[in-house]
Amino acid sequence: MPEVAITSRGPVRSVCLFHRRPLQQVRRVALDSSSRTSAALLRVLLRERLGRDPEYVAMPPSLPDMLAAADAALLIGDRALYFEGEESRLDLGQEWTERTGLPFVWAFWAGRREAAQPSDVERLQAALAAGLENLPAIASTYNGAGGAALNERYLRSNIVYRLGEPEVAGLNEFYRRAFGLGLIARVPELRFYGGG
Repeated sequence: MPEVAITSRGPVRSVCLFHRRPLQQVRRVALDSSSRTSAALLRVLLRERLGRDPEYVAMPPSLPDMLAAADAALLIGDRALYFEGEESRLDLGQEWTERTGLPFVWAFWAGRREAAQPSDVERLQAALAAGLENLPAIASTYNGAGGAALNERYLRSNIVYRLGEPEVAGLNEFYRRAFGLGLIARVPELRFYGGG
């Protein structure tokens, strides 16, 4: 099973729905056009939470512009992580884990079976190990607005870098729910390097 992935087992802090009114009153949602996975996850979560689908509109990631055009706005990355305004937020990682009891997989390496050799996988795993050993240096040199302490806390507390059985179960559950809403054409078969 691969070990290199970006997952969360609760709040992720960098993928959030911002809203000024109670979620039950949300009728229109602006989607950050940077991430189709986050948009699909939000659709799954809001359908379950609201029992209906709001109207969705894709927009560039500017919270003031998004909230001028919609009742709520999905932001990802630094814009979500470092936001300090008054708007309420729904952390999608936390909402997923509370609803399913499973982690959410935000990213992982994928490719055709013949695309990676054992040495490629070993290099990915070595890069992960080197990165984990150097989190303070990585956090202090990143130019994000939160500063070294916030960056390191995010990298240590909100992100998990290994893909184990709970993460695979979470990934399969996300695919199952996305398929159930017609967001993907089929539930993909997951085959892992070294797993046949």
